[in-house]
Parts: sequence; C-alpha cells; structure tokens
Amino acid sequence: MTETARPVQPRSTPSKAPDMPGGSLSGGDKSPAVRMYEMLYSSMVSQLLIVAADLGLADQVSLGPRSVADLAAATDTHPGALYRAMRALASVGVFTEVEPRVFGATALSETLRSDIDGSMRDLARYVGLPARQQAFAGVGHSVRTGTPAFDHVHGMSWWEYFAAHPELGTLFNRAMGTMSRRINSEVLASYDFADVDHLVDVGGGQGHLVALLTQRYRNLSAVVFDLPRVVPEAQEVVSRAGVSDRVRCEGGDFLESVPAGGDLYIISWTLHDWNDEDATQILRNVAQVLPRNGVLLVIDEVPPTDDSPHFGKFEDIVMLTLLNGHIRTEDELTPLFHDAGLRIREIRDTPSPTSVIIAELA
Repeated sequence: MTETARPVQPRSTPSKAPDMPGGSLSGGDKSPAVRMYEMLYSSMVSQLLIVAADLGLADQVSLGPRSVADLAAATDTHPGALYRAMRALASVGVFTEVEPRVFGATALSETLRSDIDGSMRDLARYVGLPARQQAFAGVGHSVRTGTPAFDHVHGMSWWEYFAAHPELGTLFNRAMGTMSRRINSEVLASYDFADVDHLVDVGGGQGHLVALLTQRYRNLSAVVFDLPRVVPEAQEVVSRAGVSDRVRCEGGDFLESVPAGGDLYIISWTLHDWNDEDATQILRNVAQVLPRNGVLLVIDEVPPTDDSPHFGKFEDIVMLTLLNGHIRTEDELTPLFHDAGLRIREIRDTPSPTSVIIAELA
C-alpha cells in the first residue's frame, strides 16, 4: 500500500475564535475584570452539563418543550432548583426557554441525548466522575511538581484506579468511543484508505474507527489491538457493525509489541496518554513491523506553538493532571518519531482540533 509521497508541508492554523470557555457568559463586550470574573465561574457550565447528562434532561425535551414541573417530576428533582439550572444552561444555548418555565431542545442539547449516534452523554458523565473531579481540584499539585494530581489524591495511578473499578472503566471506554466516533469523519475526510489492504489500529479501544473504515472500504481487513479486558467490548462493536468477517480483535500490550502484517497502522487519541519514553517505545514497536512502503497514521491534537487558541492546550492540562502524558507540538513530536526510526511526512490539520500525522520509516 502506498500513497503518493508528498514533501513535508508547513502547517497553517486558520484564524478562529477561542474554542474553550472563557468568553462572556452574560453577552456583550466586557472589561478585562468582568471577563476574568466570568472566566473564574465558567466551570459552572461544565458542572451543570454533567447534571443535565446524569438526569437525562436532553432526552426529556427531545420530543417537544416541557414545563419545569413536568421535568422535575420525571427526573425526581426540586422544581425551583431545576428551573434555576435550566435557565442558566439556556443562557449559553444548551436549552431554550420557549415561554416562562417551559424549556425546549437546541442543537447543543441534542448532543446529550442518549438515543442518537455519537451521543456525548457518556462523555459528560465521564467528565463528572467524582474521582476525576477530585483530581482536578488538586491540579495545583501537578503544576508545582510536574506529577499527576490523580496519583497524589487517590494513592494510585489513573489506570490502576480503573482496573480496580471496572464499572468506571466501562464508562471511560464508552466516553472514548464517543470521541472516536466524533473524530472518525475528520479522519475519513483527511486520508484516502482505498489502497489499504490490512490495517492495524494500535490501542483501538472499542473498535469504532475500524468498524467505520471497514464498512466504508469493503476490501479492507483490520485488527483492533488493545488490552485483553477491552477485547470483548470491541468484538461487540465490530459485530454490530457487521464486519466481524474482516476484523480481528486482539489483546496485548503495545508497550511490548504490536501485531505484524499491516500495511497501514493507526494510533488514534492514544500517544498523548504516555510520557516521551513510553510514546517513543510505542512508535518503535510499530516501526519494527511496518513494511518499507507502509504508513503510520497518528491521530492526535497538535497545537500551534504561538498563543493562538487550541483545545489541545487545555487537553494537555488533562494529561498533566491525570496521567504522565503530553499533548505535543510538531517540534515535540519530531524527535520522538526520529528516535523510533520514523519520519513525519506530513501533518494534516482538520476543522476539529485533531490532526492527522502521516509517518513512514526513516
């Protein structure tokens, strides 16, 4: 499998408005002091979104506007308190107050419905996990020491915690599946897989990306490679997609080795979870089995080096707080690939914060 070689191209970051909270919560131009005041309180938007996801409020209004009294009865909540929460969320476009104390759906609330493809409800509930939120309350520890606040708060690593709480691990995998489905369309639009015969998704999680690719490309076979405990979930996703005859779900540890035989390898939203040493080892393991004309695609956020807004700069704080990973710039990625025996051919930015890094053997 080959794709026409391209020289490494300079990246361009389109001008855009900030994609993280921090703008005005009350509308209009504000003084720096007022903007700072609102930024300090912007976390309340996230907290209320978590509550809305837990209560299933988006499902409740999906068929038409509902009164607060009806919503409170359906969700076993306090009518007055629920109104105050709904009013606040409506002020930032999550719901709409169509008449006094009656709320309807918006494009934003629709993303939290549980019955739609690509629902972000599980992601919101994952963000709201108490163990995760407790770690972020200790982010100052990470800034002071450079070590994960999660370990400091809970006395164990992020991965150890999920191994000890499998029900939370399942929620985490569903949330990451949501993100996978959200970025899949960007990947499909950014790279042509028509000439790929056999694909290996390293750290492929529940297999959503492979399921979509093998549905789109009927001659493609694939392996979803992840920890043994994730394999049953991937097999279920692959089976529902109707591609079990062309997809194998295999368990293992990508820090030790990855399956051979692919002409294209994918590492999607995984490399940033690991420190430089481990990330290089993952890349090196791929390089050891990558054929001379093979391609590695790394799907990840690659923020610009200037102070322009990019979601990856905040995702990097998640890595700092929970793990030992790092959202890396192009300059930070290049030596990792080099040390693994790989060369970055091109980085393709997408309309989302995610980029597609195309690499080959050096």
